[in-house]
Amino acid sequence: MELPRYAEVIEVGPRDGLQNEGNFVPTEKKTAFINALWRAGFKEIEVTSFVSPKWVPQMSDAAEVMKEVGGHSGTMVLTPNKRGIDTALAAGAKAVAIFIGVSRTFNQKNINKTTEEAVEGLLPHIKELKDSGIYIRACISTAFHCPYEGAIKPAETLELCKKLADAGVNELSVADTIGKATPKESYALFSMLIKELPDVLMAAHFHDTRKMALANIYAALCAGVTRFDASAGGLGGCPFAPGASGNAATEDVVYMLERMGIETGIDLDQLVQAISIVEPHVSRELSSWYYQSYKKKEK
Repeated sequence: MELPRYAEVIEVGPRDGLQNEGNFVPTEKKTAFINALWRAGFKEIEVTSFVSPKWVPQMSDAAEVMKEVGGHSGTMVLTPNKRGIDTALAAGAKAVAIFIGVSRTFNQKNINKTTEEAVEGLLPHIKELKDSGIYIRACISTAFHCPYEGAIKPAETLELCKKLADAGVNELSVADTIGKATPKESYALFSMLIKELPDVLMAAHFHDTRKMALANIYAALCAGVTRFDASAGGLGGCPFAPGASGNAATEDVVYMLERMGIETGIDLDQLVQAISIVEPHVSRELSSWYYQSYKKKEK
C-alpha cells in the first residue's frame, strides 16, 4: 500500500461548518476563530460565503469577516451567483468557490435550474473570473448520493466534472453531501476522476452522517487524493440538503493522517484552541473524538 507523505487539509468550518448553525455567531468570534485556525497552520481556509442573508443569515456579515481576515493568501469564499461573485470581489476575494449539484432534482429544488442550465449559467462567470486572475474552486454537490434521487451514477459525476474542468476551473471539490457514500464508492469514483482529469486539482469533501467519513477519506487517499475538506469540531450540515449532518471533523482527520505518517503541517493543540473559541456560540455539542478526548484530558 502506497500512501502520500503529505496531505493538504482545507478548513471549511467558518463557512460550511457554521452556515447551518441556528445561533448567530458574533462576527468578532468568527474572526477570532479564523485567525486561530491560521495560527494552527492551515494554508487554505473557507472563511465565509456571499449568499443572500435571507436564506443563510449566518453569513450576513461576510464583508465584515473578509475585512478582518481576508488578507491571508489561501482565503476562500463561496459565491453562489453573479451578485455573490461581484460582492466577493469588491470585498477583496482572490479565490472563490462556486457550487453545483450533479443531481438534476437537487439543483431544481435549490436554484430552480436543471444541472445543464446551471452549468450554462456558470460558464460566463468562470470565464470572467479566469480573465481576472481569480482562483476558481468548483464544489460538486451530490456526487455520490442525492436526498431526492438516491444513488448518483459515477458517469454523471464525471461528466459534470469534465465540463467544469474544460471551462477552466482550477480545482474540483467532490462532495458526499448527505454522507451516504461507502469506502468502495469513494475509491472507485476518485480513481476514475483522477485518471480522467489528471491535470485538475482534486479534493474530497465528506460528511459524517453515518460515521463513514474517515473510512471514505482513507479510501480516497488510496485512490490518489491528497486534498481533503474538513470542518473544525465536525461542525456543518447543508441547509439545502435534507439529511446532511456535519463534516468530517478536522482534528480527527489530522490525527488519523499524522498517525499514518502523512504530514499535514497542522498543530493539533492550536486547532483545539481554535475550536474552543467557537464552541460556546454553537447550539450543538461538538462530538469529534479528538476534541472530546482533549477536553477530558484537560480537566
